[in-house]
Amino acid sequence: MAAKFKMSTRGVGQLLNSPMIAREMLRRAELIKGVAVATSPVGENGDPHPGKYKESWTVKVERRAVGRSRKKRPVGVVRNASYWARWVEYGTEKVYAHHVLLRAAQAGGG
Repeated sequence: MAAKFKMSTRGVGQLLNSPMIAREMLRRAELIKGVAVATSPVGENGDPHPGKYKESWTVKVERRAVGRSRKKRPVGVVRNASYWARWVEYGTEKVYAHHVLLRAAQAGGG
């Protein structure tokens, strides 16, 4: 005798909005932050803000519209609040790109 299964889309939606999923998103974001902090450049001699980039990493869980349904779901957010974070990540014509967040997401996402 074969087993039967009928998925409840409402139940899946409740699961995706549960505190358990929010905790998992926060856990993964913390892992990514840990890798980002470990691989962040600190600065060389003469840098007016040595270590500021490394200290500026933050983590939070937000509810954002995701997927085709655009329903709000918990999302882990890792960001660097320093003004020059985009230049460290993507580089400029004078500074090569470090891709700190990209590499951290690839390594720490689990």
